[in-house]
Amino acid sequence: MWEPTERYPDPAIEVLDPRFQTIRLTNAGVERLATGIRYGEGPVWFGDARCLVWSDIPNNRLMRWDEQTGAVSVHRKPSGYINGNTRDRQGRLVSCEHGGRRVVRTEYDGSLTVLADRFEGKRLNAPNDVVVHSDGSVWFSDPLFGILSNYEGFQAQPELPTHVYRLEPDSGRLDAVVSGIHNPNGLCFSPDERLLYVVDNGSTPNRILVYAVGQDGSLDDGRTFVEASTDAIPDGIRCDTDGNVWAGWGPGPALSGVMVFAPDATAIGRIALPDRCANLCFGGARRNRLFMVTGQCLFSLYVNAQGVGYC
Repeated sequence: MWEPTERYPDPAIEVLDPRFQTIRLTNAGVERLATGIRYGEGPVWFGDARCLVWSDIPNNRLMRWDEQTGAVSVHRKPSGYINGNTRDRQGRLVSCEHGGRRVVRTEYDGSLTVLADRFEGKRLNAPNDVVVHSDGSVWFSDPLFGILSNYEGFQAQPELPTHVYRLEPDSGRLDAVVSGIHNPNGLCFSPDERLLYVVDNGSTPNRILVYAVGQDGSLDDGRTFVEASTDAIPDGIRCDTDGNVWAGWGPGPALSGVMVFAPDATAIGRIALPDRCANLCFGGARRNRLFMVTGQCLFSLYVNAQGVGYC
């Protein structure tokens, strides 16, 4: 059972490398903001509304937490069993639906536009995580998780291999930019967008990979950025403005929470949580509040770092 810290610095925030000393705030602790979700995912910050929206996948709904009041409410139900969320450069919500096996955009009037649901005439598997590049292209992972059972969507047989895709904003062309990974998961760009980080949950052990991004949106062959321990499962990832990679991590008491890696892949910090952290994002007025979604709860922590603008 998680309990708020009774003293500062919060013992749940562990410094693994001196570089994390300046990132950890010694007078801030992990806060639990919401409970009662079945399996949380996909947090996304809406600065203009001062709220966080995140997914409760098995309950087929999007949830909302309001910064001013602390109120928790249902943002949308049914949601199409949405997993990952982000915003595009026009502020519109872009989401990965397990139920519809598609990527959709919520327009200003609340209507949905389907951005991608097929590749080469075949249905996508279960789009999982999504990021939007400054050029407007939409990048998303398409593993099998959402069609493996009727819990987070609808059980089905895959029609395609698992890929990471790039959707061209003007032409609508969809390209498989990462192949050969059995279950690609979390995605994020480095602050200058010259690197794409991809969580590989199909290898043993699991890994975070990194690819160089060309001006035309192409990727190089990539390399291993971080290899997890045998039992560890990385999930959602985000970069801060210094290029550090913040990764949801778990499972089990010794692993559950968030791991922070410097650009040279050194593990510099850890935030312990009572359950595996499925995904995270930065928010707040200065993008210095880290929001962390676990299986059943929403947590936050103020840090001396800023998330890059797109999250």
